Amino acid sequence: MMIHLEQVLDAAAVTRCRELLAASRWCDGRMTAGLQSARVKNNEQLGEDERHLPALRGEILRALQRHATFVAAAIPRRIYPPLFNRYGGRTNAFGNHVDNAIRNLPDGSAAIRTDVSCTVFLSRPDEYDGGELVIEDTFGSKVVKLPAGDAVLYPSGSLHRVQPVTRGARLASFFWVESRIGEDERRRLLFELDVAIVGLQPAAGSSATPQVHEAILKLTGVYHNLLRQWAQA
Repeated sequence: MMIHLEQVLDAAAVTRCRELLAASRWCDGRMTAGLQSARVKNNEQLGEDERHLPALRGEILRALQRHATFVAAAIPRRIYPPLFNRYGGRTNAFGNHVDNAIRNLPDGSAAIRTDVSCTVFLSRPDEYDGGELVIEDTFGSKVVKLPAGDAVLYPSGSLHRVQPVTRGARLASFFWVESRIGEDERRRLLFELDVAIVGLQPAAGSSATPQVHEAILKLTGVYHNLLRQWAQA
Protein backbone atom coordinates (compact mmCIF):
# COMPACT_ATOMS: atom_id res chain seq x y z
CA MET A 1 0.00 0.00 0.00
CA MET A 2 1.44 3.33 -1.08
CA ILE A 3 -0.14 6.50 0.30
CA HIS A 4 0.43 10.18 -0.42
CA LEU A 5 0.35 12.16 2.83
CA GLU A 6 -0.53 15.78 2.17
CA GLN A 7 0.95 18.62 4.24
CA VAL A 8 2.76 16.61 6.87
CA LEU A 9 4.73 19.82 7.36
CA ASP A 10 3.18 23.23 6.87
CA ALA A 11 5.07 26.01 5.09
CA ALA A 12 6.53 27.40 8.32
CA ALA A 13 7.85 23.99 9.39
CA VAL A 14 9.39 23.42 5.95
CA THR A 15 11.13 26.78 6.22
CA ARG A 16 12.48 25.96 9.69
CA CYS A 17 13.83 22.63 8.43
CA ARG A 18 15.41 24.23 5.38
CA GLU A 19 17.15 26.87 7.52
CA LEU A 20 18.57 24.21 9.83
CA LEU A 21 19.70 22.07 6.91
CA ALA A 22 21.43 25.06 5.32
CA ALA A 23 23.45 25.45 8.51
CA SER A 24 24.30 21.74 8.76
CA ARG A 25 27.29 19.67 7.72
CA TRP A 26 26.66 16.86 5.22
CA CYS A 27 28.38 13.45 5.21
CA ASP A 28 28.61 10.49 2.87
CA GLY A 29 25.14 8.90 2.68
CA ARG A 30 26.58 5.39 2.56
CA MET A 31 27.08 5.45 6.34
CA THR A 32 23.59 4.02 6.90
CA ALA A 33 23.50 1.70 3.88
CA GLY A 34 23.78 -2.06 3.96
CA LEU A 35 26.44 -3.88 1.95
CA GLN A 36 24.32 -4.21 -1.16
CA SER A 37 22.74 -0.73 -0.98
CA ALA A 38 26.11 0.96 -0.49
CA ARG A 39 27.10 -0.11 -4.00
CA VAL A 40 24.33 1.97 -5.57
CA LYS A 41 23.95 4.79 -3.03
CA ASN A 42 25.46 8.15 -3.96
CA ASN A 43 24.01 10.97 -1.84
CA GLU A 44 24.72 13.05 1.24
CA GLN A 45 23.23 12.68 4.71
CA LEU A 46 23.35 14.33 8.12
CA GLY A 47 25.53 12.46 10.59
CA GLU A 48 24.36 11.47 14.06
CA ASP A 49 26.70 14.06 15.54
CA GLU A 50 25.19 16.97 13.58
CA ARG A 51 24.10 19.55 16.16
CA HIS A 52 20.88 20.48 14.34
CA LEU A 53 19.69 16.88 13.98
CA PRO A 54 17.64 16.75 17.25
CA ALA A 55 15.69 19.89 16.29
CA LEU A 56 15.07 18.56 12.77
CA ARG A 57 13.88 15.22 14.10
CA GLY A 58 11.58 17.00 16.51
CA GLU A 59 9.91 18.90 13.67
CA ILE A 60 9.17 15.68 11.78
CA LEU A 61 8.04 13.61 14.77
CA ARG A 62 5.70 16.29 16.12
CA ALA A 63 4.13 16.66 12.68
CA LEU A 64 3.62 12.90 12.35
CA GLN A 65 1.83 12.70 15.68
CA ARG A 66 -0.68 15.29 14.46
CA HIS A 67 -1.22 13.74 11.02
CA ALA A 68 -4.30 11.51 11.21
CA THR A 69 -3.71 9.80 7.86
CA PHE A 70 -0.16 8.82 8.80
CA VAL A 71 -1.37 7.30 12.09
CA ALA A 72 -4.24 5.46 10.40
CA ALA A 73 -2.10 4.11 7.56
CA ALA A 74 1.10 3.21 9.42
CA ILE A 75 -0.43 2.23 12.80
CA PRO A 76 3.01 2.99 14.27
CA ARG A 77 4.53 1.06 17.14
CA ARG A 78 8.00 2.56 16.85
CA ILE A 79 9.49 5.13 14.46
CA TYR A 80 13.15 5.17 13.55
CA PRO A 81 14.49 8.66 14.31
CA PRO A 82 14.13 10.60 11.05
CA LEU A 83 17.19 11.01 8.86
CA PHE A 84 17.88 13.73 6.29
CA ASN A 85 19.50 13.50 2.89
CA ARG A 86 20.48 15.64 -0.06
CA TYR A 87 20.83 14.72 -3.73
CA GLY A 88 22.60 17.04 -6.16
CA GLY A 89 25.83 17.72 -7.99
CA ARG A 90 28.13 14.69 -8.00
CA THR A 91 26.18 12.91 -5.21
CA ASN A 92 22.86 12.70 -6.96
CA ALA A 93 21.26 9.25 -7.09
CA PHE A 94 20.39 6.00 -5.31
CA GLY A 95 19.98 2.92 -7.48
CA ASN A 96 17.53 0.07 -7.03
CA HIS A 97 17.54 -1.36 -3.51
CA VAL A 98 15.35 -2.81 -0.77
CA ASP A 99 15.52 -1.39 2.75
CA ASN A 100 17.03 -3.58 5.46
CA ALA A 101 14.39 -5.57 7.33
CA ILE A 102 15.92 -4.82 10.74
CA ARG A 103 17.60 -1.57 11.75
CA ASN A 104 19.41 -0.83 14.98
CA LEU A 105 18.35 2.43 16.59
CA PRO A 106 21.10 5.09 16.52
CA ASP A 107 21.58 4.98 20.30
CA GLY A 108 21.98 1.19 20.26
CA SER A 109 19.09 0.70 22.68
CA ALA A 110 17.09 -1.65 20.45
CA ALA A 111 16.35 -2.70 16.91
CA ILE A 112 13.16 -2.19 14.93
CA ARG A 113 11.55 -4.15 12.14
CA THR A 114 11.06 -1.94 9.08
CA ASP A 115 7.49 -2.43 7.88
CA VAL A 116 6.82 0.96 6.32
CA SER A 117 9.19 3.45 4.69
CA CYS A 118 8.44 7.16 4.52
CA THR A 119 9.96 10.07 2.62
CA VAL A 120 9.03 13.66 3.50
CA PHE A 121 9.91 16.05 0.68
CA LEU A 122 11.57 19.31 1.75
CA SER A 123 12.39 20.81 -1.67
CA ARG A 124 9.78 22.17 -4.07
CA PRO A 125 9.54 20.19 -7.33
CA ASP A 126 10.57 23.26 -9.35
CA GLU A 127 13.85 23.55 -7.42
CA TYR A 128 15.38 20.47 -9.02
CA ASP A 129 15.21 18.24 -12.08
CA GLY A 130 15.13 14.48 -11.70
CA GLY A 131 15.18 13.09 -8.17
CA GLU A 132 11.94 11.13 -8.53
CA LEU A 133 11.38 8.32 -6.05
CA VAL A 134 10.47 5.27 -8.14
CA ILE A 135 8.73 2.45 -6.27
CA GLU A 136 8.19 -0.93 -7.89
CA ASP A 137 5.17 -3.03 -6.99
CA THR A 138 3.07 -5.78 -8.56
CA PHE A 139 1.25 -3.18 -10.71
CA GLY A 140 4.42 -1.63 -12.11
CA SER A 141 6.48 1.45 -11.29
CA LYS A 142 5.10 4.37 -9.29
CA VAL A 143 6.95 7.68 -9.78
CA VAL A 144 6.78 10.07 -6.83
CA LYS A 145 7.82 13.74 -6.74
CA LEU A 146 5.76 15.69 -4.22
CA PRO A 147 5.37 19.28 -3.00
CA ALA A 148 7.55 20.39 -0.11
CA GLY A 149 5.95 19.23 3.14
CA ASP A 150 4.16 16.26 1.58
CA ALA A 151 5.23 12.66 2.17
CA VAL A 152 4.82 9.18 0.76
CA LEU A 153 4.37 5.95 2.73
CA TYR A 154 5.16 2.61 1.12
CA PRO A 155 6.06 -0.96 2.16
CA SER A 156 9.72 -1.24 3.14
CA GLY A 157 10.04 -4.48 1.19
CA SER A 158 9.45 -2.66 -2.10
CA LEU A 159 12.23 -2.31 -4.63
CA HIS A 160 12.82 1.43 -5.06
CA ARG A 161 15.33 4.03 -6.26
CA VAL A 162 15.93 7.78 -6.52
CA GLN A 163 16.53 8.99 -10.05
CA PRO A 164 19.61 11.17 -10.70
CA VAL A 165 19.19 14.85 -9.88
CA THR A 166 20.43 16.81 -12.88
CA ARG A 167 19.72 20.36 -11.64
CA GLY A 168 19.45 21.87 -8.18
CA ALA A 169 19.21 19.84 -4.99
CA ARG A 170 16.61 17.48 -3.57
CA LEU A 171 16.27 17.67 0.23
CA ALA A 172 14.20 15.17 2.15
CA SER A 173 13.68 13.41 5.44
CA PHE A 174 13.31 9.65 5.47
CA PHE A 175 12.66 7.02 8.11
CA TRP A 176 11.09 3.66 8.81
CA VAL A 177 8.14 2.57 10.89
CA GLU A 178 7.65 -0.63 12.82
CA SER A 179 3.90 -1.00 12.61
CA ARG A 180 1.67 -2.67 15.15
CA ILE A 181 0.38 -4.57 12.10
CA GLY A 182 3.30 -6.29 10.42
CA GLU A 183 1.45 -7.51 7.31
CA ASP A 184 0.93 -4.92 4.58
CA GLU A 185 -2.38 -6.43 3.43
CA ARG A 186 -3.84 -6.29 6.93
CA ARG A 187 -2.71 -2.68 7.30
CA ARG A 188 -4.41 -1.88 4.00
CA LEU A 189 -7.69 -3.48 5.08
CA LEU A 190 -7.68 -1.64 8.40
CA PHE A 191 -6.86 1.66 6.72
CA GLU A 192 -9.66 1.28 4.17
CA LEU A 193 -12.11 0.36 6.93
CA ASP A 194 -11.02 3.36 8.99
CA VAL A 195 -11.42 5.70 6.02
CA ALA A 196 -14.89 4.30 5.34
CA ILE A 197 -15.98 4.81 8.97
CA VAL A 198 -14.68 8.38 9.01
CA GLY A 199 -16.47 9.03 5.71
CA LEU A 200 -19.76 7.92 7.25
CA GLN A 201 -19.51 10.31 10.20
CA PRO A 202 -21.30 13.22 8.45
CA ALA A 203 -24.26 10.88 7.96
CA ALA A 204 -24.42 10.31 11.72
CA GLY A 205 -25.57 13.83 12.53
CA SER A 206 -28.54 14.79 14.66
CA SER A 207 -30.99 13.81 11.92
CA ALA A 208 -29.56 10.33 11.40
CA THR A 209 -31.73 7.32 12.05
CA PRO A 210 -30.90 4.86 14.83
CA GLN A 211 -30.06 2.33 12.12
CA VAL A 212 -27.29 4.59 10.77
CA HIS A 213 -25.81 5.05 14.23
CA GLU A 214 -25.98 1.30 14.86
CA ALA A 215 -24.29 0.49 11.53
CA ILE A 216 -21.41 2.89 12.22
CA LEU A 217 -21.04 1.51 15.73
CA LYS A 218 -20.84 -2.04 14.38
CA LEU A 219 -18.23 -1.09 11.78
CA THR A 220 -16.20 0.64 14.47
CA GLY A 221 -16.42 -2.50 16.56
CA VAL A 222 -15.21 -4.61 13.63
CA TYR A 223 -12.22 -2.27 13.17
CA HIS A 224 -11.16 -2.44 16.80
CA ASN A 225 -11.72 -6.17 17.09
CA LEU A 226 -9.55 -6.79 14.02
CA LEU A 227 -6.93 -4.46 15.47
CA ARG A 228 -7.15 -6.33 18.78
CA GLN A 229 -6.69 -9.66 16.97
CA TRP A 230 -3.84 -8.62 14.69
CA ALA A 231 -1.92 -5.91 16.52
CA GLN A 232 1.35 -6.20 18.37
CA ALA A 233 1.02 -4.13 21.52
